Amino acid sequence: MKISTEIGSSAGIVGERKAVEYVAKAGFDAWDFSMFEMARYDWANGRIVDNGHPLRSSEYLAFARELKQIGLDNGIVCNQSHAPFPVNVKEIRDMLKRSIECTAEAGGKICVIHPDNNKGPEENAEMYFELLPFAKEHGVKIATENMWNWYHGDSHASFAACATPESFNAHLDAVNDDFFVACLDIGHAEMEGMNTSAAEMTYALGSRLAALHIHDNDKLHDSHQIPFSMKVNFVPIVKALKDIGYNGYFTLECGTYLSGCKSEEVPQRLKDMADAAHKLADMFEKC
Repeated sequence: MKISTEIGSSAGIVGERKAVEYVAKAGFDAWDFSMFEMARYDWANGRIVDNGHPLRSSEYLAFARELKQIGLDNGIVCNQSHAPFPVNVKEIRDMLKRSIECTAEAGGKICVIHPDNNKGPEENAEMYFELLPFAKEHGVKIATENMWNWYHGDSHASFAACATPESFNAHLDAVNDDFFVACLDIGHAEMEGMNTSAAEMTYALGSRLAALHIHDNDKLHDSHQIPFSMKVNFVPIVKALKDIGYNGYFTLECGTYLSGCKSEEVPQRLKDMADAAHKLADMFEKC
């Protein structure tokens, strides 16, 4: 079982180029291309931040190629990517094809594109149908992901698109294409209020499950912490993944573990993350 991690969190501290290098040196097999800076959303003010990032410029493909080469020079590949969100914002929707292009240019095989939290399978399918021909041209599969909502005054998360086994499979059925797959966010599935679990979701998705976002939480909030540090029990989750014959990467998305780090602390934090991912991989092999 190969391991990977997203680079967005470390890139926020040391930049994407160093992030890819450090991920390789930490012991990961691959890097997950976080593309949020392509259209960074300011949630407080409801607008896109014009940050001058290369992914927003006309040189976005050259930047993706550069990151790919840094990875190859350090012995790792790009396995998947994550497009900007929320997709109900027009400027972000307009960047989704660019996200697919960058994924292909970096060598990734899957681009995770969130559904609209508050739309049903058929409405979300319209967006994916628009993108699929372009994705196929570039040899990139689109993955949808299980989401959550949190309403003011609530004490736990609430339903959103793909949050339950039934909703997730309904979204996959609505598109019904081999280039449209599932990315299971383990932390989201384990939050109180979702009325499911990551293991249950894994069994329900079966062979449609092609990618993971792995992180730990307190079973209430979307904590995005390093595995084995909080309350998620990974034993039944790993067993479920083994039982369905999961053959993708174990990809971490535990950016909170890097939050507040100084640049010189990033390599060790990434090494800690790689150790946790290797522990999960070992558990998988021993099931």
